[in-house]
Amino acid sequence: MSTVTRWWWVRHAPVTANKGRIYGQTDLPCDTGDDAAFGFLSSMMPADPVLITSTLQRTTQTAAAIAAAGAAMPDPIREAAFMEQSFGDWQGLTYDELGGAPGVGGRYWLAPAFERAPNGESFADLVARVVPAITRLTDEHRDRDIVAVTHGGTIRAAIGYATGQDPESCLRYSIANLSVTRLDCIDTDEGRSWRIGFVNLQPPATAG
Repeated sequence: MSTVTRWWWVRHAPVTANKGRIYGQTDLPCDTGDDAAFGFLSSMMPADPVLITSTLQRTTQTAAAIAAAGAAMPDPIREAAFMEQSFGDWQGLTYDELGGAPGVGGRYWLAPAFERAPNGESFADLVARVVPAITRLTDEHRDRDIVAVTHGGTIRAAIGYATGQDPESCLRYSIANLSVTRLDCIDTDEGRSWRIGFVNLQPPATAG
């Protein structure tokens, strides 16, 4: 007998209050004004899900906006392990001050996966805290739909766990604001495996 636990990973709405500066775990609000995008997300959401957010307000605001657009969403479980990567002393800097924007010269993240920001953490550190939480929550909510409204780094870590990729490879994934990634955890008598439904599916109004 097998069970399938379906993870619907949603990246939070855009953050504009940072004025282009690195924000990481800084607890800033997000812009939930794109009604068309939230209507699309609402139409995608499964019935009777478990709702998980991080402890940062941009994820709870995004989840509330999806519910306001019509999705039936329960009160969220707020999971600290799903917070974005802490960029420590880099938070508040411009990309130019750090040395260039991600995506330039082959860099798709602020730093290589194992480089730790001063007084912060590396992407590999983020993976190390996200994966045990995914395992625990999958066990707790087995055979359910789990909507997880979180962050780009968190979703990259989840993809890496599901596909067996190393942290550096995970950084190659583009995860847009308000995109949805579907990862299914399949448990059988022989063990656990993962199936990739789709990655970085964006609302039509914001795709491109």
